[in-house]
Amino acid sequence: MRNVRRIAGLLVWGGIALALLFVGWAMLRGRPQDLPWTAVDLGRPVGLFTGRKLTALTDDFPACRVLLDRAGVRYTALPPRSGEGQCGYADGVRFTAGGSRRIDFAPAGLGVACPVAAALAAWEWHVVQPAAERLFGSRVTRIDHFGSYSCRRLYGRDTGNWSEHATADAVDIAGFRLANGRRISVVGDWRGDDAKARFLHMVRDGACKLFATTLSPDYNAAHRDHLHLDQAARGAMGWRACR
Repeated sequence: MRNVRRIAGLLVWGGIALALLFVGWAMLRGRPQDLPWTAVDLGRPVGLFTGRKLTALTDDFPACRVLLDRAGVRYTALPPRSGEGQCGYADGVRFTAGGSRRIDFAPAGLGVACPVAAALAAWEWHVVQPAAERLFGSRVTRIDHFGSYSCRRLYGRDTGNWSEHATADAVDIAGFRLANGRRISVVGDWRGDDAKARFLHMVRDGACKLFATTLSPDYNAAHRDHLHLDQAARGAMGWRACR
């Protein structure tokens, strides 16, 4: 019994020491975004806890709007919407022209839950544009999408869990348009080893750090033509999906 208590004590003190080392490491690197208790800032590079902090905004619309305002993101708050079952939202926003974002969405007028909008803004600045400039020497000017809000269950079934689309907490990305006129589509360019395929995999991997769920053609046939990005609320330590 004495040995068990000794081992337990060593484990506790070892855990404390590791936590202190982690805090010191993050502070010395000047990366507060790597700490779980610091406020999220869309202008900072993506940190270890950025995605979880953005997902947590699902329950705090005012804080999410403050975050967008501070980042210079222009948007219009959408009126609450309700539907059958779990459908509807009270934290919807629509990007408007100008401000710190430079990418348009097609079709125009995309409305999403605020935490999805915040993650899309960070995705543009820290993932999408850097990848496009690195691989193509050109910026992304437009993102093609299949929409966000849709009052339905997963995969359109009659029963089962509701989709994150039912609360506008998801968006499906179909492709990208570059300033040089080049078009990149998930359905046509995911496979292969060329620059377009590398770009799509880079933006998928980057999305995994910002969204609670990121699903690509690697997941299943239902996602062969788009990247599904959502902010499913699964608790502070809830599981995150990246496929």
